[in-house]
Amino acid sequence: MHLKRNASVALFFLKIAKQAALLSQPLYFYHGLNATSPIGIFDSGIGGLTVAHAIRKTLPNESLVYFGDTAHLPYGDKSEAAIQAYSIKIAEVLLKKGCKVIVIACNSASSAAYELLKEYVRNQAHIVNVIDPMVELVKGKFSGKRVGLIGTKRTVQSSIYSKKLAALDPSISLQQLATPLLAPMIEEGFYNNKISHDIIGQYLQDPLLHNIDALILACTHYPLIKKEIENFFHHQVYILDSSIVVATKLKEYLTANQLINSSSEISHYFYVSDYTESFESATQLFFGARVKLVLHRLWS
Repeated sequence: MHLKRNASVALFFLKIAKQAALLSQPLYFYHGLNATSPIGIFDSGIGGLTVAHAIRKTLPNESLVYFGDTAHLPYGDKSEAAIQAYSIKIAEVLLKKGCKVIVIACNSASSAAYELLKEYVRNQAHIVNVIDPMVELVKGKFSGKRVGLIGTKRTVQSSIYSKKLAALDPSISLQQLATPLLAPMIEEGFYNNKISHDIIGQYLQDPLLHNIDALILACTHYPLIKKEIENFFHHQVYILDSSIVVATKLKEYLTANQLINSSSEISHYFYVSDYTESFESATQLFFGARVKLVLHRLWS
């Protein structure tokens, strides 16, 4: 009954979101993009804090507004309609906070909701996803190579990476493997130990990943096990971390559009749609610093 109600709510808001996306009048009064405005970042949970951490290191003078949809995690097993509905609601929150950029720090949401969000947000903010910057990097550096990818079931089943790479450079052979146990393993604090070594090894020894030149980490949780993955391949395979790639691409965009914040007055805010103490304690793991989480429910 509860699941049926949630599905009905998601579909209702998706319908509203799609209608709103077609309107030429913005939902909020548009003041124009401002260099001092914050960067918005969202994910289905707290894994996207790895992207926030990379952005903070790359752009230390930027204020950040992070939203973790912890009430609906993980997105990897949600329908496309549900993910689109959640993403629209979160975008509304970030627009109200005056964000100049909204970074979709989630592969599942990037695949399911990026195009809809662009239509919905229009010129109120620039939308960045975690897929396109990685595809651009792979195209530029691994033409004619064999490239592996690990991610959630939804990301792999969407074939979003293979479709985009095939359209840009058919010579790249992409080998995709769903690794659904890795994200929950990391969230439970199992990394850099025997349990994580065994699980990672079981996945990476799959024949699909034999003889690859590079491996795409297509989940924002995976940077936390990057060293273990590098060790498995004896540092003979390039491990492509989307958090760093996205932060670099974002800096290029802000620089080109004169939106780099030169002010020393910055502030960071972190919101979640459901709060538990375990979420807050895990922020140290993903962001590299303990942060205060503020509860902000998407639906009352």
